Amino acid sequence: MPLKITLVGSRFFGAAVLDKLVGLDVQILQVLAPAADDRLAVRAQALGITTRVQQDAQRVPAAEIADGTELIVAAHTHARVMPDALAKARLGGIGYHPSLLPRHRGIAAVEWTVKCDDAIAGGSIYHLADRMDAGAIAAQDWCFVKPGEGARELWERALAPLGIRLLTQVVAQASATGQVPAQPQDEQFATQAPKLTA
Repeated sequence: MPLKITLVGSRFFGAAVLDKLVGLDVQILQVLAPAADDRLAVRAQALGITTRVQQDAQRVPAAEIADGTELIVAAHTHARVMPDALAKARLGGIGYHPSLLPRHRGIAAVEWTVKCDDAIAGGSIYHLADRMDAGAIAAQDWCFVKPGEGARELWERALAPLGIRLLTQVVAQASATGQVPAQPQDEQFATQAPKLTA
């Protein structure tokens, strides 16, 4: 039986992840997006996938997760998937964070990677949890940061493609095994990446 998924996300990244997931042995029960004209929502509708608009841009409750969902996949969403929503899915939820967690937890991870002059960046597939970006790690990979590279360039060149690949790999693995890997984060290395003010 194909793994049943609710995809929560937005924009180019969400649409790109959707395109990869439809090629796997999974069933996408529903796509949840922040607006009807969001790139992810438009792509899902074109593919004939049930699409729903979030009631609240900040939170995703259980009522917005399709019945029968086994795994929630978050692909570029700034909404918090609530505990009751995660409990509704047999395997909970996973998301992509563009840093080597636990480093740079927060909304501005790529900006802080650049601000801290990190020579190495990376991305993490992690289990959605009560604390932001603090859930167990399912997969990670890294890349070099080019000298003088800005956050947008780093995201587009390396971190977005890395995230699409890692999410696809973890979902494929979950579909094949019925499980999602989980390695706890080491809290002693945690740093925060709050939104930067100009």
